[in-house]
Amino acid sequence: MNSLSNILVRPHITEKATDSSEKSVYVFEVTPSATKHSVAKAFVEKYKVTPIKVSTVTIPAKKVIVRGKRGIKSGYKKAYIYVAKGQKLEII
Repeated sequence: MNSLSNILVRPHITEKATDSSEKSVYVFEVTPSATKHSVAKAFVEKYKVTPIKVSTVTIPAKKVIVRGKRGIKSGYKKAYIYVAKGQKLEII
């Protein structure tokens, strides 16, 4: 298994993720082999906040056509991390 510092790859910054952070839900890209328990441990280690719940979603790779050329948009795994109301994180 990966070390805990490598599990959280980066915050997933989108309009939907920013709106959900106001409801105490934070979205992170995680390594494909990460489990809910390992994501929770890595989150506690990095941000010193205990999550209430962790949900993971695997986004599949997609075939795309850009300027007439075929390609593949790589897939990834993301985690929705729910924290208690009133707890805020500064994610930059």
